[in-house]
This record gives sequence, structure tokens and C-alpha cells, in this order.
Amino acid sequence: MIGDLFTLQVLLGVLTSGVRLATPYLYAAVGETFGQRSGVLNLGVDGMMLMGAFSGFYVTFITENLWLGLLTAVIVGGLMGLAMAFISVTLQAEQGISGIGVYLFGLGLSDLLFQRLIGTTKTVSGFQALPIPYLSEIPFVGDILFNHNILVYGAYLLVPLSWFVLNKTTLGLKIRAVGENPESADSLGVNVAAVRYTTVTIGGILSGVAGASMSIALLNVFQQNLTNGLGFIAVALVYFGGWRPLFVLAGSLIFSLVNALQVWVQVLGIPIPSDIAVMMPYLLTIIVLALTAQRVRPPSALTKPYDRGG
Repeated sequence: MIGDLFTLQVLLGVLTSGVRLATPYLYAAVGETFGQRSGVLNLGVDGMMLMGAFSGFYVTFITENLWLGLLTAVIVGGLMGLAMAFISVTLQAEQGISGIGVYLFGLGLSDLLFQRLIGTTKTVSGFQALPIPYLSEIPFVGDILFNHNILVYGAYLLVPLSWFVLNKTTLGLKIRAVGENPESADSLGVNVAAVRYTTVTIGGILSGVAGASMSIALLNVFQQNLTNGLGFIAVALVYFGGWRPLFVLAGSLIFSLVNALQVWVQVLGIPIPSDIAVMMPYLLTIIVLALTAQRVRPPSALTKPYDRGG
């Protein structure tokens, strides 16, 4: 019954799951924020996540070393970020189309490698919860905030770190300048191509970590199309957050809580069609984009290639 949703146990479960499930959203969306603030739109995030998820899972599966699996996901994500940077910055290809190409590449290659190297669904022993002493013992709040694995904590620490980098460092100033007016930034001695390569590669690395957080920390399994479009939601979260990490965090929590809620709806057997429940996060994506389209202003040079010789 719907009334079963309004119990303390379910509320605790939804909040705890929501905090945990925000992890891949945060890694991917914060990484995409860096790229977009420099003027590069990367729609290949989901493909990078899939490759990070598979590579991290496979290496963990054959070596039983979680850190080696995570490092592999970082390297694979970084290489895909470099590839995206080469296509969009050096070749100056249309960013939307090239991003979709990167996504399809990641989707197809991760599926092919999964079938060739693993074949069937298997599991690994992923990162375990690390309760924070004393804080995890606080009634109610302790379980929600302070009883998660290290990748969850890392995702939340990434938010203030990225805010500091973007707003309080020379690198952040260069990123914002390149994203708003690359011609002026270039005239002041800023290497526009280098900045964009750096941010897109950072985005690729964090997308790889986002994928690995699913396959070796949250779900501990890999299957075909594991992300199920989560990377595109991450891109939408950048727009929702107005290219500001703190607001990206708020959006990530909203989406993850909705996702956790739909899981509990199915677990409790509430008479809502499962297809509708699964659609809830994606419907929310459409609503959010519609409501924020006129409210936020993207970086002026977003999706615009810069030709120094031009």
C-alpha cells in the first residue's frame, strides 16, 4: 500500500540509498562541469562511464584488487577524455555529434568486451562501508551520512574541492576565461587548447570513476548497458546546477532520492506499474531541463571551437 512509504524505516532507507546512489551522478556531473566551463560539451559521458565500469570490474575480477581496478578505470576514462578532447579541440568537430559517437563507442566496446572476456553476469567483492568513528553512531543521521564506502565519501569531498579549484585558483580562472571569451584569454597568454584538453581529460577521468563506483562499489556487478543512460542525466545536472558544483550536488541528491524512491516502490509492491516507476528519474530530467532552460546562462563559448589562426 502507498501508506507503507510513510514509515520511519522506509524514510531511513530512501535517504541512505539516495546519499549512496548520488555517487556516480556527482563524479560524472562534476567532471562534465569542468569541461563545459571551458567551452566543451561532452555528450560521451555515458560511454566513458561504461568503459570505466567494465575496465574497473574486469581488472578487479581477475586480480581481486579493488584499487588496481579503480586505477584502471581512471586510466581508461582519461584516455577516452583525451580522445574526446582531440576530436572536439584539435579536429574542431561538432561537439554534440562527436560526443554521441564517443557514447556509442563506449556502449558497443564495453558490451563486446563483456561478452568476450566474461560472458555471463558475475559479481565481485566491492569496496565495503567504512563507518566514520563516532559520527556513524549518531541516531538516524549516522546511517544516512557516515556509513558508506570510500568512493561515496570521495564523491562528496569532490564538490568543495571542485568549487575551490574553479573559483579560487589560477587554473579555475583560466578555465572560466576560456569558457567565456577564448579570444581574450588567448590574448592574455592563456593556452586555450591546453586548458580545454585538461578539463575534458579531467571529465573523462571522473566519468571513469563514476562508472567504477557502480561496478565495484555500489552494485558490485557489470552487465550490458549498466549505466542505463545515467551519463546523460549527469549532463542535464550540469545545466540544472548552473555550472556550479554546489548546485550540481543538490541536483544529484534530488535525482538519486527519486531513484531510491522508485526502488522502494517496487520492493514494497506498491501497485504502480514498474515501467512507470523506472521512468521517474528520466521524467524528472525532462521537467528539470524545461524549468531551467530560461533560468541559467551557459558559458558564452560553450560548444564553440576556437581557431587561434582564425
